[in-house]
Amino acid sequence: MPYRTQVHIEPGAQTRDQRIVADSDTAISVGTGDVPVLATSQLFAWSEQASFELLAPVVPQGSTSVAVRVQLDHIRAASAGCVITIIATLERVEGRRYVCVVSALDDQNHELANGRVVRVLVEVQPFLAKASGSSE
Repeated sequence: MPYRTQVHIEPGAQTRDQRIVADSDTAISVGTGDVPVLATSQLFAWSEQASFELLAPVVPQGSTSVAVRVQLDHIRAASAGCVITIIATLERVEGRRYVCVVSALDDQNHELANGRVVRVLVEVQPFLAKASGSSE
């Protein structure tokens, strides 16, 4: 089965994505806190998306990568208007598992968060069939 073969990407491959913290990204807006700073859940989503974007160009047609584990330490606050750079770097490949180190930096180059995202390569159709309870 194709999903059992790894894609060719070398450890050290990296992607960077910039975001501007909007009011809709704050803890108040997403309902996870009562302060107008970047919500951890939004930072989590941006980190997961960066790891997806890192692998997407090398994933074969009919396959995708899905996150199976995300560890994130959110260590510094950022307010609306702050420019955030999310960096995902492939740390290692373990079969069809891809371990990415992620970090987030503010516009002063201060680290806001760091962690790891583990993604697994899957074939889309069997994955969706299994998710819907089908025995295909």
